[in-house]
Amino acid sequence: MINVCFQCGMYHADKIIDPSGPFAVCPECGYKHPFRQSPLVIVSGASGTGKTTVCQYLLGKITQAVLLDSDILWRPEFNTPDINYRDFFETWLRVCKNISQSGQLVVLFGAGVGVPENIENRIERRYFSKIHYLALICSDETLFERLQQRPVWRGTRESAYIEESIRFNRWFKTYDSQPAIKLIDTTNTPLEETARQVASWVDESVRLSD
Repeated sequence: MINVCFQCGMYHADKIIDPSGPFAVCPECGYKHPFRQSPLVIVSGASGTGKTTVCQYLLGKITQAVLLDSDILWRPEFNTPDINYRDFFETWLRVCKNISQSGQLVVLFGAGVGVPENIENRIERRYFSKIHYLALICSDETLFERLQQRPVWRGTRESAYIEESIRFNRWFKTYDSQPAIKLIDTTNTPLEETARQVASWVDESVRLSD
């Protein structure tokens, strides 16, 4: 619980980060809490590009990291577009921060978490040394077919859902800013090869952060 000061007991997510330790400095009493400022790895992409499938395939195969799907924490209380789903993203960064304190790299799979604007300005972002972004993409036609093939209960066959997914897929393709987002096209790539590319990128990201 880095947010709770070990000296005065006050709770602050917005502690001052002193990179010399690194330390999370309590703004109430000045206590310096040493912590691991690890990188965070994010795998994103529009619905239907293969995030969940790749995550499931790599479970147990990537042993140097903890793989998590952001959907597991979603609940109605987080559906707050008026504040850009801030609490959802802050919660996930807090979870990843605390897991990383055990020395484990975290690879977080999810759609919205892969948009740097949703992550880079969050309070909890400061506890990570760097965030590496990767997005899975595919052709519009392939995305349409994949969403149509899903069970009806998922609601992905609705025209509005498909249009939004295609728009999001195109956004990743045209994104040209910093921090950079690595792209992997899954249109005609077998699952095993896509997973291999993702795993290779995770390894490279870890090496670059050392």
